Amino acid sequence: FVVDASGSMALNRMNAAKGAAMSLLTEAYQSRDQICLIPFQGEQADVLLPPTRSIAQAKKRLEIMPCGGGSPLADALQMALLTGLNAQKTGDVGKVVVVCISDGRANVPLCISKGEEFDPDADEDSKDGKPSRKYLKEEVLACAKQLGAAQGFNLLCIDTENKFISTGIAKDIANAAMGKYHQIAKADGSAIASV
Repeated sequence: FVVDASGSMALNRMNAAKGAAMSLLTEAYQSRDQICLIPFQGEQADVLLPPTRSIAQAKKRLEIMPCGGGSPLADALQMALLTGLNAQKTGDVGKVVVVCISDGRANVPLCISKGEEFDPDADEDSKDGKPSRKYLKEEVLACAKQLGAAQGFNLLCIDTENKFISTGIAKDIANAAMGKYHQIAKADGSAIASV
């Protein structure tokens, strides 16, 4: 799971994501699958829960999952790719399904996530030394394409953005990764788990 834990995710959407993760962990345990939890907020994504079958460990980690701040979506997609590739190398995991629960709106560039400064000269539309939406979107789509090109990887993008003000970025992310897209107007745990 790649879960948007930034400030744009309302508390009810965070609780829904946590509920869905618990539901799918139970299913994964029964089918001998593993689950991994990668929340992204602030300036970077973190592997909060490495690939596991442990329901008890998952519950503990989900309860302490941090929320608020920026939305480093490109970093989260890269983290999911690296974590999945490492899991495949161990031989315990064959197919990797990345479930991305987000509104798709990134506002933290990869360079910031990696501890570097943003270079406004790299973005022709940069304003006040900050990256433009276009720059951030292109960066996220490039990361999604990398993920989609990886052997044994599939992406399911669950869009939590309000469909009346939707930018369509989450759908673009799914398309870039040659994955699947679902828009959930009211993202509750059971709705997400049923996808």
